[in-house]
Amino acid sequence: MPGTFHNLKYHIVFSTKGRTPWLDDAIRPQVHAYLGGIIRGERGVALAIGGVADHVHILLSWRTDEALATLMRNVKAHSSKWIHQQFPQLAAFEWQEGYAAFTVSESQVVKVRNYILSQEEHHRQKSFRDELVALLKGNGVSYDERYLLG
Repeated sequence: MPGTFHNLKYHIVFSTKGRTPWLDDAIRPQVHAYLGGIIRGERGVALAIGGVADHVHILLSWRTDEALATLMRNVKAHSSKWIHQQFPQLAAFEWQEGYAAFTVSESQVVKVRNYILSQEEHHRQKSFRDELVALLKGNGVSYDERYLLG
């Protein structure tokens, strides 16, 4: 086959360090927009970004010539720097180390997008820990309980 054909979509989840609720209602939309801008700048497509005060979900389409780990390192580093500059009261802000990443088939994109965009409603009933464990188990990802919430 002379060409390369792909459709790589990922559901990414990561938290603030120590799950500190830094991202309040006033700041969160700006942070989400900035995260989307970083992804676009890296030549990806942010399909949905959502979350609550202590964590973020991103649905994105990514390319094949760059590792997802490189994108995530850049997303976290650049957004942390921007948060510190834009919100001086968040001088101690940090993202957790690591992230969870799940592949998303085209048939599930709308479902995952809706899930991400309804995070506030979702977390009225379910903790982040329970959500993360369900995502890990549902996607066949093994994990060590000691490092689950870093």
